[in-house]
Amino acid sequence: VQTRCRLNRTPEATVEILRGAASLEKPPYKQCTACSSIAATPVPPPPPPLAPPLSVACESPRPSGCRTLRLHWSALLSLQSLPRVGRFGLQSIWAGLEPVQLDTNRLEYLFESKSSNSSALCSLMGARQPCVSVLCVKRSNIITIALSSLPPVHLLPPAIYSMDNTVLDREDIQVLQMLVPTEEELNLIKEAKAQAPRSPLGPAEQCLLTLGSVPHLSARLQLWAFTLDHDTLEREIAEPLFHLKLAMEQLAANQTFRCILATVLAVGNFLNGCKAKGFELSYLGKLSQVKDTHGRQPLLHHVCVLLLQLYPQSSDLYTDITAVTKASKCDYTQVQLNLSQLESLCKACWDQLRLLEKDGKKKKSLHQRLTQFLKDCEERLKVLRAVHRRVINRFHSFLLFLGYSRTMVRETSAEVFCKTVSDFALEYRATRTAVLQQKEREKEKHSRNTPKLKTRLQQSPSDVSHRDFPQIRAWNYFYLLHSSIPVLQCRLSARRSRASSMVFQP
Repeated sequence: VQTRCRLNRTPEATVEILRGAASLEKPPYKQCTACSSIAATPVPPPPPPLAPPLSVACESPRPSGCRTLRLHWSALLSLQSLPRVGRFGLQSIWAGLEPVQLDTNRLEYLFESKSSNSSALCSLMGARQPCVSVLCVKRSNIITIALSSLPPVHLLPPAIYSMDNTVLDREDIQVLQMLVPTEEELNLIKEAKAQAPRSPLGPAEQCLLTLGSVPHLSARLQLWAFTLDHDTLEREIAEPLFHLKLAMEQLAANQTFRCILATVLAVGNFLNGCKAKGFELSYLGKLSQVKDTHGRQPLLHHVCVLLLQLYPQSSDLYTDITAVTKASKCDYTQVQLNLSQLESLCKACWDQLRLLEKDGKKKKSLHQRLTQFLKDCEERLKVLRAVHRRVINRFHSFLLFLGYSRTMVRETSAEVFCKTVSDFALEYRATRTAVLQQKEREKEKHSRNTPKLKTRLQQSPSDVSHRDFPQIRAWNYFYLLHSSIPVLQCRLSARRSRASSMVFQP
């Protein structure tokens, strides 16, 4: 028993077995009466033994004559105590695991360490050959860096075959498109592998060789990328068209915009001495450059003052035409190019799908899904093409509505027009805000000075000194001009001396 336990058991297990064996053995001597009486009395059972360490509890018995491969892991010989208040419980995950029944004989057969091959293995490890590397340093570094963000190389072909978005996202597909091997690279790797079959390949070479085993890799990646990019490409075309359509509607229905055009037209006709029916809207951006000769205030300032007097309910215009500002940031020439690019990509995807049909590894469900997706893309592309044509035609009609000639309509782009109107609206709002603030300051100043005026007017003529006469005269003129009390007559004795007071006669 001791020999068997020493070979196959840990020290703790050996002690337990020896205790059990000692209890089963018969005493070689005759017990005395006192001892038998003591033995007859019931003895309480011993307390259960403490739980052995994790490595001992999970260790399975192994035959003495068999050696198996070892796992070089970091074993937890003891479990740390957890805090009393924890989010995951009072015990670690290892304490709650259930024991697993293993087929030790099969594990012994599968992972048996053969002593006959140990010398050969040691010789191979001692004469370890370097990895095969045939790529240039720059290309190898690019592939090695890209592999750090990708799943393991052996998982890439199944994900590419099934186009599994849970394994590879759009950024991973873009990286793979950069790693597509050329025929020359594959030939070099295969030749080097044939010359040194026992030598392992470098990580970059192994990646290219694995990707090269996927037929029509470039076509698969392009088709997969199109399925992920289609919604984004469609949105880049539809959103600018929607902003332009909404901008035309906001400008056509905005009353403040009409009031501004009418005021600028009236001022321009007066200054030019003509009767023009309208003007080109690009001149709105030059209103801040024209200044009067008296106070050097820009013409836009005077337009704002007139609008506040004539149309007090008018708005600041900028907050009413938000779609114009959004449309001014779009490039409608690029929108046309994106539409053409989307059409060409859709056509190329049909060709790539037909190419994949010739592959024997195609999946029927994936093929049906891609076919239905491309059909839907064609239908939506037709609608998008019609929307683009109608919005552009409506914009040309809108320019004619604003007085543009047909020649100017062909030369004016949507983004330039919207940029002009948006910049003017922003400048108009800033000028309008400054005018309103100036009026508020004048109103506050008038409200502060009015009580002093009334107090001085209530004084008697004898209380007025000679030095106060100029101030009183100014206040009286101010009071006569702005007071709501009707004044029938005001006579001022100019022939008298400066000490005489102001006389009011009804």
